[in-house]
Amino acid sequence: MELIDLAVNDGWEHRRACGYLELRESRAWRWRARRGVDRLADRAAGGNPVHGLLPDEETVIVALFEEWGDIDRSHRKLAHRGSYLGRVWVSPSSVKRVLAARGLHLRRPRRAGTAQRRPFPDCVTYTRNSIWIYDTTHFSGCPRTSVTAIMDLVTRKWINEIVSAEQTSTQVQVVCTEALELQGLLPSSKPARTASSTRASTTRPGPSCWPCRTTDRR
Repeated sequence: MELIDLAVNDGWEHRRACGYLELRESRAWRWRARRGVDRLADRAAGGNPVHGLLPDEETVIVALFEEWGDIDRSHRKLAHRGSYLGRVWVSPSSVKRVLAARGLHLRRPRRAGTAQRRPFPDCVTYTRNSIWIYDTTHFSGCPRTSVTAIMDLVTRKWINEIVSAEQTSTQVQVVCTEALELQGLLPSSKPARTASSTRASTTRPGPSCWPCRTTDRR
């Protein structure tokens, strides 16, 4: 405003001075009117909205939190509780804002897990070399190549793997047979089975082998 006054006193037009300062002329006139009544200082942001919460309403919201917070456990239910009881009519967002300003938070109960652990069959025991699991993995760089691996479920030990262009029961039988040989569980009286001999074989190796979910490595 002082720069505009100096420019006007030096012969500039009021509009030209506002344009040079990149200020709208209407705003400059409003500032002049406010300066005339000594109200040129900026006022607090937000003003005083008609729909703002009253101090008594905030007190009621805190009281509802202390009485019903452990039961309702949500801002929506707490807001409805206030209207049901005829004590306060506010939105869930207002309840959340009031409680957050005072450091109050609603804690929801933990959700009970639905997954139940399946019991082990009677034929196996939770010991080493009693339960093996196998999984077949495909690689995006070699889409026609699969890797079947065997791991001990109890000790989490990686026992054996086989890389092949096919994914059939033959690969599973071969890798299981080699794993039995590596662990010394294959009877020495029986020769090791190869891919040709395991095609027609339907007997299961000593440990119980369970398939895992097939995954793709990207």
